[in-house]
Amino acid sequence: MLLEKMLQSQGFGSRKECQLLIKKGFVRIEGEICDNPKQQVQVENLTFQVFDECYQYREKVYIALNKPQGFECSHQPQHHQSVFSLLPEILIQRNVQCVGRLDQDTTGLLLFTDDGQFLQALTHPRKHVAKVYRVVTADPVQPEQLTLLETGVELRNEKGIYQATEVAQLAENQLQMTIHQGLYHQVKRMIAAVGNKVEHLHRQQVGQFSLSEDLAESEWYYLTAQEVEQAKTQDS
Repeated sequence: MLLEKMLQSQGFGSRKECQLLIKKGFVRIEGEICDNPKQQVQVENLTFQVFDECYQYREKVYIALNKPQGFECSHQPQHHQSVFSLLPEILIQRNVQCVGRLDQDTTGLLLFTDDGQFLQALTHPRKHVAKVYRVVTADPVQPEQLTLLETGVELRNEKGIYQATEVAQLAENQLQMTIHQGLYHQVKRMIAAVGNKVEHLHRQQVGQFSLSEDLAESEWYYLTAQEVEQAKTQDS
């Protein structure tokens, strides 16, 4: 692959901007300055430096972020900061997208990618990908509310019955539940349907991806190749 094309694919700007970076000597491979934009490079297992910062070539990117409150999952937020402001510019230039969305007041695991197949595998309704939430409620959780969540509730303007699985009470005003759909405000609406109210909502898991307890709010990391492949090939 041409060096200029490789840089562009990694989010370092337009072709002309990448050519300029190269010609000015800001790009190194194996410690050597590469000043020819037309130089051919092998991208497999490639590491390179731009402005003395080291990068690994990635054909596609897959990211897990611990989303804090007060961020909208939009490139054009209306009332709060964009969650994309938590990512470096080179990822924005790669046009990464949220894999599903979280409300601005919901915290927890949020995935990003520029791989349409990966996004489809985790968001298509037919996949029924499990999503685990921890819920803090306004009123103490009652045993009958847990039962109703598992047996199913009706939601306004929706057809059918919506059930949660693996419903467990964690504290007087806290529970954990797993849903397999992705309706708008689904957890909040299900909790309201059983006579309670969500005070705080945190997503702990999407499919096989769990939020690490060591990952602080606003921090992110690249998913491993093995994790990504498992998500792409999981059964519907």
